[in-house]
Amino acid sequence: MKKLLFLFLFAIKSFAVLSMEELTWNSGDTLLQFLQKNSIPMSLYYNLDKEDQELASEIASKIKYQVLKDENNDIEQVLIPISDDLQIHIYKDKDSQYILTFTPISYQKEERILNLTIKSSAYQDVYKQSKSSTLARAMVRAFRESVNFRNIQPGDTIVLYYEQKRRMGKLWGDIAIKMAMVEINKNAKEVFSYNDLFYDKNGKEIGPFLLINPVNYTRISSGFSTARYHPVLKRYRAHLGIDYSAPTGTAVRSAGDGTIVFVGLQGGYGNVVKVQHNSGYLTLYAHLSRFAKIKKGQKVKQGQLIAYVGSTGMSTGPHLHFGVYFNNKAINPNSVVKIVKSELSGKTKENFKQTIAQYKKKVAQAIETNQPNPPKEEEFENFIEF
Repeated sequence: MKKLLFLFLFAIKSFAVLSMEELTWNSGDTLLQFLQKNSIPMSLYYNLDKEDQELASEIASKIKYQVLKDENNDIEQVLIPISDDLQIHIYKDKDSQYILTFTPISYQKEERILNLTIKSSAYQDVYKQSKSSTLARAMVRAFRESVNFRNIQPGDTIVLYYEQKRRMGKLWGDIAIKMAMVEINKNAKEVFSYNDLFYDKNGKEIGPFLLINPVNYTRISSGFSTARYHPVLKRYRAHLGIDYSAPTGTAVRSAGDGTIVFVGLQGGYGNVVKVQHNSGYLTLYAHLSRFAKIKKGQKVKQGQLIAYVGSTGMSTGPHLHFGVYFNNKAINPNSVVKIVKSELSGKTKENFKQTIAQYKKKVAQAIETNQPNPPKEEEFENFIEF
């Protein structure tokens, strides 16, 4: 069994610590169930405000979380990620009373450039070279339908300039492609990331969007944020979706073709519907007043009625909380929801040109100097010992 020596980032009673175990969050589990199962006061949850109770509903199934136990097998601390940037931190204070807070996740950012010649297929070759399926999927998303990967032949080339995160020695979260280039039969195709969207070198948006807006709304009451420090509340907050204000009873429609994988109550989100789409995307519709005639396992079409706007759960008024997830990670819905296609202009386009000029310079230097590709990723066991 591989073991990893690990310096815990928070104050701990070091004399009482034996080990920290990394576990997997079970599908359907809630924070309340976790507290009850581990004999931790459920008041930790009930004492949270409405926004934080809603945020506690964001724990994704299959996410890895860490539990630190003392010599009596009692829990000293728990770290449960709820986004790439924010986690629930449960710990004992100096009086051995449990405290629950939301804290930023500590990770390191790494910029990498991968340059390879195709031997079999783009996806397989990127995976073989990097041992990162996350990178291979990010490449496909970057090009969307601007490149037909079936046309790529052995001898063609791919260059990926990307940023990844590392936490506890392992890749963490999604990979952000900054620039991607594929050369097919000597013809190069480039895409560039700018403000969470992909553009060609002229500042035109790339590819069709996957989803449509799920509701007719009056205004957006809250946008997407993975983690920010609230200067008044003196704590970290996040909002992993978009809130659309609309009257109770307003129709909510599926943002895309897919399969309903959940219909029911989910903690601070109240009445919830989840729809699984192709290519690893999932959409969440929360605070619903009631459901349409739907059931788990049912196939739905884009635009099909699935529920009605409400204010159930920890909600301050009628609205739809709309979340989009890619491989269990919350992403900004604006990056995949259909909006009017745009072309950058003015100062924004000037900033875009400056940004991509820097990207191109870094990629050109890497190619000219025969910079070696990043090392292949490794897997670690889910047990960490002190």
